This record gives sequence, C-alpha cells and structure tokens, in this order.
Amino acid sequence: MAGLTTYQERRGELEEYFDRTAADAWAKLTSDAPVSGIRATVRAGRDAMREQLMAWLPLQLGGARILDAGCGTGALSVAAAARGGDVTAIDLSPTLVQLADDRRPSDLPGRIEFRTGDMLDAGLGEFDHVVCMDSLIHYRAPDIVSALEQLAPRTRRSMVITFAPKTLALTLMHTVGRLFPRGDRAPAIEPVSETHLRRLIGRSQVLGDWQVADTRRISSGFYTSQAMELRRS
Repeated sequence: MAGLTTYQERRGELEEYFDRTAADAWAKLTSDAPVSGIRATVRAGRDAMREQLMAWLPLQLGGARILDAGCGTGALSVAAAARGGDVTAIDLSPTLVQLADDRRPSDLPGRIEFRTGDMLDAGLGEFDHVVCMDSLIHYRAPDIVSALEQLAPRTRRSMVITFAPKTLALTLMHTVGRLFPRGDRAPAIEPVSETHLRRLIGRSQVLGDWQVADTRRISSGFYTSQAMELRRS
C-alpha cells in the first residue's frame, strides 16, 4: 500500500500545479503560439514522444477502446480518435480538460470522452490500449509499477508509458529543484533507472503475463523522456 499512498500524495500536488499554477503556460506550450527557445525544445520533444507512442498503436483503431491517462490538453486523444479509436481521456486538471474539449476537432472518425479525475479509477472500465504520456514522470519506480498493476487487469493488449530516465543531467536538475521553496517549484520529476524499472516489472505477480516489448528515449533540449511499450505475452 506504500506505493498507492505515495501516488495519492503526489496526485494532490500535481492537481494543484497543473490546474492553477501552470495552466496558462501549458495552454500556450501545447498550442501553435510562439514560445521561447527552451519551451520550443520541450514542445518539439513532446511532439516527437507523442509520435513514438502512436507508432506503437495499430494504424487502424476502429472499435478499440483507448485510455489516455493524463490527457492534458488532448493532443494524443485527438491523434487516437483520428485513427477511429474510442478514447476515454482523463486528467486531474479541470482547466486542461476543458481546454482539450474546446480544441476537439469536429470531424474525427473516432470518439473522445473527456473527463476530470484519477486515471487509475477502476470505474473507467476496460481498454484495449492504455497510454500514459508523461503522466508518470513525477513518480518513483515502485509507484509506476503500482500504477501499472492497477491498469493491467483492465487492459487487453498494450500499455505504453513514459518515465524520466535516470541520466546525470536529470538527476542534477532533480537535486537542484529541491533547493527552491516549495511554493516556487513544480512537482519534482523523479529520475528512474530503466534496469530497476524492468526488474520491478519482472518481479510483479500482477504483471506476470506482461512483457516489455520496446523502449525509446526522446531528447530535445530541455525535454528528455523514455518511452516503454508493454504487451500481454
């Protein structure tokens, strides 16, 4: 239960940050509006990561249920619905979810249901594919595995996630970030060793019929994130 407790504590921090402190910044970052050089690298990195995660999903998603867990402003949800997917898109921030709904194209072949709430809510039902793009980067490896263990029983085919890889640069940023007063800093990104994460996944009884199929790292200036595809064996 320790992993679940940590997840719940961090969830409150993330809700406060993304719904109030950083909502306007994220709205601009995920739009076509001009941004600074640093934010431009983050935007490019997120675009590349979204393309990578979508590349692991079938080209035709008609009839498939997709969970966009931590949907933010909805770009990945739109990409999945453009392939015909039936998407449930959920995020902790009502502000970002409303923005995502406002940006929804009117001519998508698939369907999107935008919701505010916890991405681990069992009431969301079962899915063919679950996507967690940069929604687990604020959690330690045991918490990530705990989240996967809650999603796996309700997922039929694949789970694609991202985590913050344990590089020297990210570890230094993580350490320096903790020196700022709590009110002045974003929720910390938790660098995670891929080897350690794989080991924990392999030890999990709940994830016994799941295997890591592929991993890819995306680095673009100030954006670094590691993608991982898990599939039922």
